[in-house]
Amino acid sequence: MKSSDRIPQQFTSIPELHRALGLPKPLHPLVSLVNYADITTPETDLPKVMTLDFFKISYKFNLQGKIKYGQHYYDFDEGGISFISPHQIIASKEDEKDYSGYTLLIHPDFLHNYPLLKTIKNYGFFSYSANEALYLSAKEKRTISEVFEHILEELNGNIDDFSQDVIISHIEVLLNYSNRFYKRQFITRKAANHNILTQLESLLNHYFDNKKSLIQGIPTVQYLAEQLNLSPRYLSDMLRNLTGQNTQQHIHEKLIEKAKEYLSGDRLTVAEVAYQLGFEHPQSFNKIFKRKTHFTPIEFKQSFQKN
Repeated sequence: MKSSDRIPQQFTSIPELHRALGLPKPLHPLVSLVNYADITTPETDLPKVMTLDFFKISYKFNLQGKIKYGQHYYDFDEGGISFISPHQIIASKEDEKDYSGYTLLIHPDFLHNYPLLKTIKNYGFFSYSANEALYLSAKEKRTISEVFEHILEELNGNIDDFSQDVIISHIEVLLNYSNRFYKRQFITRKAANHNILTQLESLLNHYFDNKKSLIQGIPTVQYLAEQLNLSPRYLSDMLRNLTGQNTQQHIHEKLIEKAKEYLSGDRLTVAEVAYQLGFEHPQSFNKIFKRKTHFTPIEFKQSFQKN
């Protein structure tokens, strides 16, 4: 890829993206449902890297080739739904592509004065990476297809005072179904998720056992997610469904476990334990230890000292 191709092409409006894809003018300037089969721009002329100022929900039936988010490629061969929020960088790989499906484009201005403008941020899957797309069962595909058909029908009808209300209602239904199906996916992929949990435990053990905390500080959710090739939001949502605790809580649990290990010996003071674990200030360590154990580090250490 040329260096110039790595510069994202920004699309500020849906009509602008339509023109780039060789599509007719959208039926509504702030919302559009694109059928991939209707794209007429040659593959070689499509932007390789782009950002959108609007939401993009892609429902792909089949795809050969890969779509890249950041440093990771996602293989869509099985089909599924991916969710992109405004200003995310999207890059396509120059492989053969043969897919069918729809993309729903929603400009934030379309949601203006509707509660969905605020609540859409609560749907965590808009922060997931592409390799964390939603895979659908046959029944779920029918359900999602029907919602897309309802939106298309409304867009193709005569625009009236109720059109926006109806379309937004269908979008909310789509998002709520997606939320439900993601919960199902966490359950049906429990075995794979247990493997991720095991990897997370190994990462945390290695981090503290090799004294990385002394140099890099307390491990962050972002750091762990990158090591596991997952987005931070997906990792936390997956762990919460699996264990009832998010990534930050798992980090805190490991911190307390290692703290107890150090405090039960005679070699380190409480302040030294705090620094060993990556805390800049012992007071912060004291606060989290007391919150998690109901004992101060001093009280816990004294319980191991001989009378």
